Amino acid sequence: MRSLLRSGHLVALLVVLVTAVPPGASAEPASAATARLASLVGDVREADGYAYDLRDDTGRTMDTAQIIRTPDGTYLAVYHSTLADGRFHSAVATSTDLRTWTRRHDFGAGTSQPTLAADGAGGYVLAYEKDPDNHIAVRGYVDLEALLAGKAARAYDAPRTLSRCAEGTPDITSVHDGTVELTGHYRARCDTDRQLRATLRDFTTWHAEPDQRLDRALEAWGTSGNIGDRSSLELGGGELVLIEGQRRREDFGSWRTYAYDPATGRADRLTLRTHGASQAFANPSATLLTDPEGHPALLVSVFVPSEGAAPGEAGQLLYWREL
Repeated sequence: MRSLLRSGHLVALLVVLVTAVPPGASAEPASAATARLASLVGDVREADGYAYDLRDDTGRTMDTAQIIRTPDGTYLAVYHSTLADGRFHSAVATSTDLRTWTRRHDFGAGTSQPTLAADGAGGYVLAYEKDPDNHIAVRGYVDLEALLAGKAARAYDAPRTLSRCAEGTPDITSVHDGTVELTGHYRARCDTDRQLRATLRDFTTWHAEPDQRLDRALEAWGTSGNIGDRSSLELGGGELVLIEGQRRREDFGSWRTYAYDPATGRADRLTLRTHGASQAFANPSATLLTDPEGHPALLVSVFVPSEGAAPGEAGQLLYWREL
């Protein structure tokens, strides 16, 4: 994997990081790993492939899309759309080129913010936020065929233990030996979204706890609104988290994206540049995979709210950089 932190990239990155840094944050990058991630994801205009306003073959928006690649080279996306019933519907779609998507199954009304991971034994684990009584639901599928047909072999609906109002936006970080590890958010004091870590063992035993260290890293950047969706990945041998933070409550145009390094407990605010200079970005996810040209790549999926979006750029944005 060749390095993309050439001198020009590094100088531009440092300029970004020292601009408008609030008192609680540092002008220095949180780590070399977050600096490298910033250099890879910062400019959509330099991507090897991209798609704005991502939709499936039925015209549904693919909001909050998270994407993985199967062993046979098929790309899987899980996402949600708001339909005519006024509710979120999560779905799974397949693609061979990352641009055109065929919807395969709708997981039903009241499902949102889906996340998907292979279980290491040929099957898949899906988690999403479910309403009413917003909570995290986890489903297990024995193989790809069962996933695409929506036929779960195992199911668990997690109790809310950190908030009496809402827990959701899950991200599956690992599946091993019958244990599913996740992150998510909870509505602290039924007021503002903050971060949680959770473990589900054997689809029977659930434990969740606050992740206050991650919260503090984003609060240092003046994030007074919600701290919500996130995606973990390994880059350069270490774990990183790509995460959204809302600078001001009720202001969808103030969503920003951050790179958090658990090893240092610090975060960098990322300045994402699109072709039309959109300003707000939410629900980030990142995946290392093989791109349609057969090259190792880092794929990024991020939602561009209409507030602060450039013409033609609102909706789900997908782009990738070859490594």
